[in-house]
Amino acid sequence: MARKFFVGGNFKMNGSKESIKEIVELLNKVDVPESVGTEVVISPPALYLHWAKLHLTNTAIELAAQNAYPKVSGAYTGEVSAPQIKDVGAEWVILGHSERRHIIKESDDFIAEKTVHALESDLGVILCVGETLEERESGTTIAVCTRQLDPVIAATKDWSHIVIAYEPVWAIGTGLAATPADAQETHAAIRAYLTDKIGKDQADSVRILYGGSVNGKNAKTFNDCPDIDGYLVGGASLKPEFVDIITSRS
Repeated sequence: MARKFFVGGNFKMNGSKESIKEIVELLNKVDVPESVGTEVVISPPALYLHWAKLHLTNTAIELAAQNAYPKVSGAYTGEVSAPQIKDVGAEWVILGHSERRHIIKESDDFIAEKTVHALESDLGVILCVGETLEERESGTTIAVCTRQLDPVIAATKDWSHIVIAYEPVWAIGTGLAATPADAQETHAAIRAYLTDKIGKDQADSVRILYGGSVNGKNAKTFNDCPDIDGYLVGGASLKPEFVDIITSRS
C-alpha cells in the first residue's frame, strides 16, 4: 500500500518569535513534493503556535502542538486542551514523546487517554514509542514499543488519524541514529503487531515514522525501507537542512 510520506518537525522547547518567524518564512518558500504526496507538520512551542500560523502561507504545511491535556477545560494550571490547540489553527498533536514519558513520567495509560481525547477533538495524533539504550541492549525493543502501544490499541478502533513515530531514546539528540536495517526491522515488527491487533487493512495504512538524529545527510539512507513512512525530526527541524529532509524523497 502506498502511504503518504510524512515529515514532522518537533521544535521542542526552542525558539523565539524572531527565530520561528525565520523558520516559517524559509518553509513558505519550499515546494513540497506533490509527486510523492508529502505531508509536512511543524511543532513549535505552544506559546508560538498562533504566531507560526500567522506567518505560515505555505498551505502544504500544517501545525502540531507538542502536548495536550485530556480535558476540554478546567483547573489544570499550565496545561493546554485539544480545543485550544485547534482554536489557534493547529491540526495535530505530538503525544507520548520519550521526554514526556521519561522526564515528566507520563504513563502509557495516560498517553492513551490523551490520544483518545485528541482524536475525539478532531486532532491528528503523532504517537511516539521507543526504547532506551538499556532496553535495546537487553533485547526488549519490540516488547517496549508494543507495551506502549497496547493501551491505545485497547482504547481506540480507528487508526486513520494516528501516525506512529518510532523514536529510539538512545538516538534522540545524541548524534547517533539507528541504521536503516535496524530501523526497518523495528518498523516491520511494529506493523506486524498492529496487523495482529487492529487488522491488516488498518495496519497497512498506518504511517510509521523514524525519529532519532535524522538530518539532511542521513534522511535519504532510509528511502528504500518499505515500512519507514517518513521522519519526526528534532534539532534539524530548526535548521535550513530541514528542507533537505522534506525533499528527501522527491
